Amino acid sequence: MNRTRVVVIGAGIVGAACARELTLAGFDVLVLDRGRPAGGTTSHGEGNILVSDKGPGAELALAQLSARLWPRLMAEVEPRAAAATEYDPKGGIVVATTEAGAAVLLAFAETQAAAGVRTELLDAAAVAAAEPALTREVTAAVRYPEDAQVQPAGAALALLGSALHHGARLRTEAEVTGARTQGGRITGVRVPGEVVEADVVVNAAGPWSGLVSARLGAPIAVRPRRGEVLVTTPMPGVVRHKVYDADYVGAVGAGSGDLQTSAVVESTAGGTILIGSSRRRVGFDDTIRPDVLGAIAAKAVRLFPALADAAVMRAYGGFRPYVDDHLPVLGEDPRLGNLWHATGHEGAGIGLSVGTARLLRELLTGEEPSMPVEEFTVDRPAVLA
Repeated sequence: MNRTRVVVIGAGIVGAACARELTLAGFDVLVLDRGRPAGGTTSHGEGNILVSDKGPGAELALAQLSARLWPRLMAEVEPRAAAATEYDPKGGIVVATTEAGAAVLLAFAETQAAAGVRTELLDAAAVAAAEPALTREVTAAVRYPEDAQVQPAGAALALLGSALHHGARLRTEAEVTGARTQGGRITGVRVPGEVVEADVVVNAAGPWSGLVSARLGAPIAVRPRRGEVLVTTPMPGVVRHKVYDADYVGAVGAGSGDLQTSAVVESTAGGTILIGSSRRRVGFDDTIRPDVLGAIAAKAVRLFPALADAAVMRAYGGFRPYVDDHLPVLGEDPRLGNLWHATGHEGAGIGLSVGTARLLRELLTGEEPSMPVEEFTVDRPAVLA
């Protein structure tokens, strides 16, 4: 059995997924978190597992790998944990409400279909049947049957619980403050009062990965990008799929630090409706701004007029790990041996977590990766800037 000692920094969904895969591969895994499991970015997301918002390329391939892995994982974890995950392969519908938007959406869907994504063009009657409460001012609509949703904290805890069941260990309230190195390789991480020895260290600290990497002596350019979500009181049946305006893809790919908003609307297993989304770079300022929430709500109401009378019971925001070239970071650091990074997924980390973990396991065990990983490596300009 491989008893290589691995320290995974971060008990969010990416760290939990990595811990599970590496534990199943026989590694001796310890997860360290500065707070509590799923207590940071993971608990402040929507739980999206999407292929619909990614154009052809490495990130789409990772999304497709992850989409295949999620249902298998649900069959492998303990049944109560799977139930808490609320995995729902309900599919997504992307709509345009202008002629220009329709042209962009249909062209984008065509490139995705060529890359193996299942797409279904919907006419007006099919749109009305699929989403009766949706505006009738739809100029084009594409259904993506492979899109799914999970309850993000529940999913992270299911993955982490599976890792612990198979022998991983967890330490909470253990903030990493530095590294111990020897001969150009990391040999341990410093936490208050001690050094935790390790043969391999995995930086899966999400938006804090940049700060953690700097403390370890190998900084990477991962920064926080903030997003907000509104949550209504239960409205069962009003929204049946994940529905978003076609301009969401543009907001995801925008490089500006200025506010970007788009309409993203979906229901949960409990009947509440999640309304997003926003993106802005404000460091780690966690102030919830009413003007941002208002902009999100206005765009959502244009898609679903019935939401104008919805009662909003809460709003929350979180930080997403942003990289300038909008690609995840996965691989060994070229400056410090045995330090690996698994981060930079921005708002797609929930969905991409299981594929990322599978690739990390394959790379560390010398297996042939399930897909090419060259575009994710650490030694690219956007990461080492």
